[in-house]
Amino acid sequence: MNILEVRNLRKYYATQKAVDDISFTLNAGSIFGLLGPNGAGKTTLIRMITGIFYPDEGEILFNGRKFNPQTDILQTGYMPEERGLYKKMKIGEQAIYLAQLKGMSKADATAKVKEWFIRFEMQTWWNKKVEDLSKGMQQKLQFVTTVLHEPKLIILDEPFSGLDPVNANLIKDEIYRLAKNGASIIFSTHRMEQVEEICDHIILVNKGQKILDGTVKQVKQQFKEHLFRISLEEKAAAVSSPAFDVISTQENDLIVKIHEGNKPNDVLQYFLQQQHSIVAFQEILPSLNEIFIRLVENTPLARQFEKITA
Repeated sequence: MNILEVRNLRKYYATQKAVDDISFTLNAGSIFGLLGPNGAGKTTLIRMITGIFYPDEGEILFNGRKFNPQTDILQTGYMPEERGLYKKMKIGEQAIYLAQLKGMSKADATAKVKEWFIRFEMQTWWNKKVEDLSKGMQQKLQFVTTVLHEPKLIILDEPFSGLDPVNANLIKDEIYRLAKNGASIIFSTHRMEQVEEICDHIILVNKGQKILDGTVKQVKQQFKEHLFRISLEEKAAAVSSPAFDVISTQENDLIVKIHEGNKPNDVLQYFLQQQHSIVAFQEILPSLNEIFIRLVENTPLARQFEKITA
């Protein structure tokens, strides 16, 4: 079932396009990567999904019906990249207060906050103020306040910012657990290796438009270049075949590019016929980082919105 469906969203600022006809669907229990360079329109898109901005055109469906900011926001958790915490407030008191804003009773909020603080080893922080916490400790607190009311839709903008590897893995495990329990997660980051590891599905936006949409596997297959790595027991002598070109060699490893119309088996057959002992044979797929750069390489990091023409 789709927890969220975005249909032809548009948002204009005066004569400038911030989001220009973007559509996508988010399945229940999935982890969805929202990618794009700075200024691509991701933040505007997120603010429309959370009811902070109203779209100029298009519609948002939540649980199969039109999104209602007054009620559906209680089933949403949003963790912005910027800190959204009160610096002078004690963190235990603050977490309870924020949970109550999401519709929880004080008793339920207190019990749930204590549960999460134990899980994240934050019990001793209860009476500390946010301003006394490190950036990583603030990030853990912000994650807890985002998810403790058990929202159906969770939006995480750079959730690993400021975290050491141990705490990053802790947050990552919780993301997997929340998705397994049925929460749908939109994950926005510039760290492509995290997207590749965590996300089921991704979209890439640039200049306010969606330019890529699919599962991680589909996207990598779409941009593959028919490159393969072959590892041999011995050093390869001169290699020449109408089925492929040798791109590079290093010790006993070769990178080859298969010609159109040929298959990986044609490469294997060549080396077997030459009586080479093959140790490994692996297709080389592009990383999401390489695909991202290829698609937006001509985009300045801070771009001007595309102007609307008459």
